Formats: sequence, C-alpha cells, structure tokens
Amino acid sequence: MIDKLAANAAEAVSDIHDGATVMIGGFGEAGSPIELIHALVDHGARELTVVSNNTGSGRVGLAALIANGQVRKMVCSYPRSANSLVFPELFRAGKIELELVPQGTLAERIRAGGAGIPAFYTPAAAGTRLAEGKETRAFNGQEYLMEYGLRADFALVRAERADRYGNLVYNKTARNFGPIMCTAAETAIVQVREVVEAGGIDPECVVTPGIFVERLVQVPEPAQESELVKEGRSYP
Repeated sequence: MIDKLAANAAEAVSDIHDGATVMIGGFGEAGSPIELIHALVDHGARELTVVSNNTGSGRVGLAALIANGQVRKMVCSYPRSANSLVFPELFRAGKIELELVPQGTLAERIRAGGAGIPAFYTPAAAGTRLAEGKETRAFNGQEYLMEYGLRADFALVRAERADRYGNLVYNKTARNFGPIMCTAAETAIVQVREVVEAGGIDPECVVTPGIFVERLVQVPEPAQESELVKEGRSYP
C-alpha cells in the first residue's frame, strides 16, 4: 500500500543534506511552508542553495533559515521586501550569495527543469546587467537571453489537501510555485492542512499528481507568517 505520510515535519526533512539545492514555495506569505522550513532549521543542514521567490520576512520561516547561517546562496526574484530584515544585512556583509532572476524567468526556469528542458531563450533582462556573461541570440530582430532550466535536490511546498498517494489540491493563489517545484525536485516534500482517503479528491481537481510527490506531512493549523512577524517572533 502506498502511503507517503511522514510522522512529523522533522522526519519529513531528515534526509536534506549539507550542500543541497532546495526549492521553497510561497509568494510572500501565501503558500509558504513555515513548519517544514522550521523543521529544516532544527535539522541543521548547511551550505544550502535555496530557490524561492523572495528571502522571507522578519525572523521566521525562510528568513530564520538564512539567519541561522544555513544558506550559502539565494536564487530569487525579490531579495528585499517591506519586512526583509535578515538577507539584506548578510548580503551587504558578503556572507551570502545572490542570483537575481526576473520572476517570470524564475518560474519558467523551474518549469523547464521539471519538463526536462535544459535551456530556453527569453527577452526578459536582455540589455541589462543581468545579461552579463549570458549567451544571447536575436530572433526577428529582438535580443534574447539563454537561461538554463532549474532542478533541485528537494522542494518544500505547502498545499491545502492531499490523499495518501500524494495527489495535491492547493488553496487558490497559495499554489504559486508549488506545482512546478514538485516536478523539478528529486524529492518533493509537502505539508498539507488536510489528508483525505484515497479517492477523496476528484481526479479532475488534482493540481499536482502524486507521482511528483515523495513525502507528505499533515499540519492542520499552519502558522501564518504575517502574524508571527507582527508579533515580533523569531525562530528558533
């Protein structure tokens, strides 16, 4: 019998190793897998390359992982936002690397990685500093950059509902990068609010098929990043 449920978040992330590339879902707070990230902080894997839309808020979630010195490099679109406290300070001090990627390009690089596409051309960032050192080519008189598909060792994703096979349904825009990250990672680890019996999800409503999910953990009442930041909380 297939059952991808882990006992808890700590067990779910226990094989993330030093030097791993980890994709982390979320668009700001929406879809951020706080409990899985905090379990990774406790686990202690270091020298990580993290692929995410941003660098976290306050001193919880992804920001806590960065503050704990576990992230060597960020690949993201928004390294600084209203509540970014940790990453800007470390970056200015030369203690963390940054690969800045336009958001649409980031999404397509992840999608391409999951689809087995090694590289593609895009006009985004052509003629800017982000084009330095990259291959360019003209199509119909317009300049395009070649960008490489992205893959990862692990993905940490948050969904709304799953069955034990790993079929996923998301909560509206909280799906954001989750589906493509599951396809682009060797091991997709997903926290879900609800787990239903096999057959409990209409197949027509499945967003991420279970074949792309290796591990699940149920978190019935996930933390809300904005509330933690508002309260001035930090982790650990």
